[in-house]
Amino acid sequence: MGTLLITDDREEIRLLLQEVLETAGHTALTAAGGQETLEILKKKEVDLVLLDMKMSGMDGLETLKAAKKSWPFLKIIMMTACEDLNTLKETARFGASGYICKPFDLEDLRDVVQRELQCRAVPSS
Repeated sequence: MGTLLITDDREEIRLLLQEVLETAGHTALTAAGGQETLEILKKKEVDLVLLDMKMSGMDGLETLKAAKKSWPFLKIIMMTACEDLNTLKETARFGASGYICKPFDLEDLRDVVQRELQCRAVPSS
């Protein structure tokens, strides 16, 4: 289990994901935007960020770049509509661990989160 940070400018998405992931045994924090995400990361130890791509103000790509600059080993999964392959390639180039397409299946989301957290827990040789 891990501490997750869910960043989405839509409150209903944050609350749904928080409930689903806490039910799966994780601690789930939420942020309404990029700047709030960076403030939380300064104060809390987070294992994984679920980051929406399209947000008002600081968008997901800007947030990803800023977070990876300060926390280069932080796992970040982008949440996006998956209609723009170039954007997905760009997020990978800037250090996103992966992505999940909206609208997403909640079981798929739990699997992606679990897989990323397991990768974190495996010591490198």
